[in-house]
Amino acid sequence: MAEEEGPTVELRQRKKLKSSENKESVKEEKISDTPIPERAPKHVLFQRFAKIFIGCLAAVTSGMMYALYLSAYHERKFWFSNRQELEREITFQGVYELTHNNKTVSLKTINAVQQMSLYPELIASVLYQATGSNEIIEPVYFYIGIVFGLQGIYVTALFVTSWLMSGTWLAGMLTVAWFIINRVDTTRIEYSIPLRENWALPYFACQIAALTGYLKSNLNTYGERFCCLLMSASTYTFMMMWEYSHYLLFLQAASLFLLDSFSLEQSDKVHEVYKIYIFSLFLGYLLQFENSALLVSPLLSLVVALILAKCLQLNVKKGTCIAKIMKVINFYLVCTLTVTLNIIMKMFVPHKENGHMLKFLEVKFGLNMTKNFTMNWLLCQESLQAPSQDFFLRLTQSSLLPFYILVLIICFLSMMQVIFRRIKGKSLKETITLEDGRIGGRPEIIYHVIHTILLGSLAMVIEGLKYLWTPYVCMLAAFGVCSPELWVTLFKWLRLRTVHPVLLALILSMAVPTIIGLSLWKEFFPRLMTELMELQEFYDPDTVELMTWIKRQAPVAAVFAGSPQLMGAIKLCTGWMVTSLPLYNDDDLLRRNENIYQIYSKRSAEDIYKILTSYKANYLIVEDAICNEVGTMRGCRVKDLLDIANGHVVCEEGDKLTYSKYGRFCHEVKINYSPYVNYFTRVYWNRSYFVYKINTVISFQS
Repeated sequence: MAEEEGPTVELRQRKKLKSSENKESVKEEKISDTPIPERAPKHVLFQRFAKIFIGCLAAVTSGMMYALYLSAYHERKFWFSNRQELEREITFQGVYELTHNNKTVSLKTINAVQQMSLYPELIASVLYQATGSNEIIEPVYFYIGIVFGLQGIYVTALFVTSWLMSGTWLAGMLTVAWFIINRVDTTRIEYSIPLRENWALPYFACQIAALTGYLKSNLNTYGERFCCLLMSASTYTFMMMWEYSHYLLFLQAASLFLLDSFSLEQSDKVHEVYKIYIFSLFLGYLLQFENSALLVSPLLSLVVALILAKCLQLNVKKGTCIAKIMKVINFYLVCTLTVTLNIIMKMFVPHKENGHMLKFLEVKFGLNMTKNFTMNWLLCQESLQAPSQDFFLRLTQSSLLPFYILVLIICFLSMMQVIFRRIKGKSLKETITLEDGRIGGRPEIIYHVIHTILLGSLAMVIEGLKYLWTPYVCMLAAFGVCSPELWVTLFKWLRLRTVHPVLLALILSMAVPTIIGLSLWKEFFPRLMTELMELQEFYDPDTVELMTWIKRQAPVAAVFAGSPQLMGAIKLCTGWMVTSLPLYNDDDLLRRNENIYQIYSKRSAEDIYKILTSYKANYLIVEDAICNEVGTMRGCRVKDLLDIANGHVVCEEGDKLTYSKYGRFCHEVKINYSPYVNYFTRVYWNRSYFVYKINTVISFQS
């Protein structure tokens, strides 16, 4: 037996040696086949260096100029430096003082850092102390400076992304111009500085810029490592800055999944991005006080499904019928696994976050009906409505929308052309040249086309999402008009023969953006200068008087009740405890908000008194703007929504019938008659606000 086994072992060893030799020979053949790049002449290297240097200088300068513009505009609009501290806080409209105790909301201890997503403020406070800025600058100016600086980084990242896609920094300049001109639709920085998106989106823009460079086919190893590192850092930071970031990353992951399905060459790179998602999710889960919302997020389910599908994928020859069938099976498997994993995670992981979002979406898309005050109030918010015609008109007047549609159509059709060729099994060149006119074959272009279509589809339903989509529109439109490859693709379809397509494309890629830039300069630059020169006035004396009265007259232990927006301002400006806050990610706070809003409903004085005392409130503030609200949409006024929720409005044959035993509380309490004066005593009022002390001892008067 031993003698028989000897020859077989030797035979196996010979086969292994032969197979290894064959592999080595194949590798050597590949290495020998690959052309060795010749060193470029010195003048060519100098031109490349000069081009990169000027582009980087232009990108950084654009970001710095935009940050300085925001600072100057903010000062002119609010006269910020000439205001008292109290007035600055009112115009600031946000939270910069970190609170993590039981002195914010009555009868409730909250983790303010987690519930209010105050990680940016936490970082800003550390930087403020570590840099010694507390001896040089006031906290509010330091905070605003950081946010405006991030907006400069935001613009720089958009510049770089457009530059990477088109190959010319002229596209970056046009991107910045369109972004600033359409800033009403690209950012909310002018109206509310501390919004989480103002902290988060600059990092997301950096992540997109890094991803764009990473997906390019002609990137060297060092470039890939740099892009991968920048992607990891910006993805994690983006996730820490905004509680809804994982939804946006889910759209990005879905875009990459479709890219992986269409573009076979970038599969390994795409799966490296999936690993970055996994790392960022689990690190964010640990550092965000074990945030269960990240574990039940659709992003985690999708990425895990994609990795599992990759492990189960069989190695088959590309272009065959079996390979095409396997692609379809893989797509179905990923979709099924994603839904299944998400359901399983929600069954085993306790979570409460964002449950109201699903209910809102059901009502928004007509899948459900509700009389719930909170859901209907959210549906009535302007930012959650479909975009108005004015939005599209503004984009058209700046010439942004027409060029975006043109670029998107060309890139999409070229992408579909490449996909159909691959489905048919036709061989395509690995490296795409300018003469090929195949812009839809580049992986980074495929990704951006898919991503902008997904974002645009959502922005057409919810207007608030336009602040995610419109910057993308600026970047994609600028890339297209400045890209010779896009013009060559168009001319190839038109079969232009009178002029060489490449020559004409090079001319148009310089002429068209130059003409656009000059027209934008002529029309919009004077307006920007006028805005900077014009002194605007922030005038809200009633709110200033209210805050001053609270700080001077109210007891330190007092608890105030009123609308969530006003309570947030009171907490910020005075530090007094309140009954509610304008937060919509906590079910208990949502119930509180609805209960406190009952002061504008048709309920008895006793009912309102019981609600307010259940939250240990000492003072009630009635806002005349809400009580006597005259809205453009009648069914969206707070008092109308409360009447519907409380059953005080019945619709019969198209007519609305109102009935209640009591008058509207906010009106009746102002008249000062029994039983209202038994429960509430007016202690302060002005044109906008009426403050009532909630009586601890009820005296019944006739």
